[in-house]
Amino acid sequence: MHQANCYSPKEAIELCSRAGVQKVNMRIDKMFFSAFMAGCLLAFACAATLSTEAAPWYQENAPGLIRMLGALIFPWGLVAIVLTGADLVTASFMFTTLPCLHGRISPLKVLQHWVVCFLGNLAGSLFVVGLITGHGGVFDLPVYKAEAIKFATAKAVTPEWHMIFLRGIGANWLVCLACFLGLMSREMISKIAAIWWPTFAFVCLAFDHVVANMFFIPMGIYCGAPGISVGYYIWKSMIPACLGNMVGGGLFVAVVYWYLYIAGSTQPIVVDGSTFEGDTDTLVGQERDEKTTTEGSSAERSKSAEEMV
Repeated sequence: MHQANCYSPKEAIELCSRAGVQKVNMRIDKMFFSAFMAGCLLAFACAATLSTEAAPWYQENAPGLIRMLGALIFPWGLVAIVLTGADLVTASFMFTTLPCLHGRISPLKVLQHWVVCFLGNLAGSLFVVGLITGHGGVFDLPVYKAEAIKFATAKAVTPEWHMIFLRGIGANWLVCLACFLGLMSREMISKIAAIWWPTFAFVCLAFDHVVANMFFIPMGIYCGAPGISVGYYIWKSMIPACLGNMVGGGLFVAVVYWYLYIAGSTQPIVVDGSTFEGDTDTLVGQERDEKTTTEGSSAERSKSAEEMV
């Protein structure tokens, strides 16, 4: 029988969990700089998208088309983040929730990773805004400056608080789905394609991603967007988008797929002939079968998260 050249959803969820264990156990300084690089990479993708959408005629006559073109360009940022192993806080909402549900890490470790990654992503985004695109004069021409102001206003001023929260759910549901599908892939081209299209969908739908907005809105503020102060941005955009992203990635991806494929399983999950080295106790949602687990453990070789992911 022909075997599909990809991991099953159950195996992919297990790989996500192992990756989460590896991520939360990084040294704090490495964790921060990994998140800093992710913030920079996503900011570059945001800048490319913003530049593409600075097309007044298309904005007036074919807004859907120009948004689609920007959405086709944006996903390279997430692809670069995933392939380089950088840490995006929104992806962490999925990656660290899964091993917490497994009982492999503590909620305190999860919270620590979220805070460090959030600060690192923010630092990386502001670094690009302030030094690269800001003082670099990338958006100094009137047409680009107008688009940066218009985009920031559409993200932070026009929608209501609850709308940004709900759009945040949709954004990270799709972003974490992209990461999940990427982990199902065994080779590079499939991985890139799997990440690209869910990310394309979230940009096409103008959903709110808290890290992407760390570029879009500060860039608008830098260009002189009226009515948007730092405090206004934090309250009106950053908080609801972040909370929505938590729900989208943590609940609608991590919890749902954990429930579908992991909860109630009687044995540790084998991926490429190996089990997670720490699975010697009953996992959350699993019914312990002593005889089966003992036999399975003796026959299977353990491998660490770092070796598997």
